[in-house]
Amino acid sequence: MIEVEAKAKIDNFENMRNRIFKLNALKIKEEHQKDIYFNSPIKDFAKTDEALRIRKTSSEKGNHIFITYKGPKIDEKSKTRKEVEMEIESEMKAEKIFESLGFKAVRKVIKDREYFQYENYEISLDNVYGLSPYMEIETVVEEGADYTKAQEEIFKLFEKLGITDGFERTSYLELLENLDNKKN
Repeated sequence: MIEVEAKAKIDNFENMRNRIFKLNALKIKEEHQKDIYFNSPIKDFAKTDEALRIRKTSSEKGNHIFITYKGPKIDEKSKTRKEVEMEIESEMKAEKIFESLGFKAVRKVIKDREYFQYENYEISLDNVYGLSPYMEIETVVEEGADYTKAQEEIFKLFEKLGITDGFERTSYLELLENLDNKKN
């Protein structure tokens, strides 16, 4: 699958939540997410623009754990990239497997996320610990399909919500790393 995604910095959650509801979008869930990102022993994911993570989610529907690989971004406009994900049973066992293979945990990213469904788009309001408020809009297309139409529709949806700037292609992991580098 190709994940077609864009995100933007927003002023606050309450105003954006009201705009989302005015579109008649449905709030589908809230989650607390803890991501542990890993780097490869054979290549530097920061340089190749790839990501490997273990995500633990907690919500009113229970806890779930996923391993996700994200390939390099495939355009200059959004965060469109190949994504492969599977649910697993044990965060600790997955960490031990990765570490046994030489992968190193590089950072945790923790966030609270509200999900909304609008047509075939998922909108999320992201409270990432250590960052300003963000909103993401995403959809998926089959590998090999033309993703540009979906990308255009995402930016039109942002416009409907009053967002015309503040777009960010950098991942939350990179944003937190950049913030740390500025402090040092």
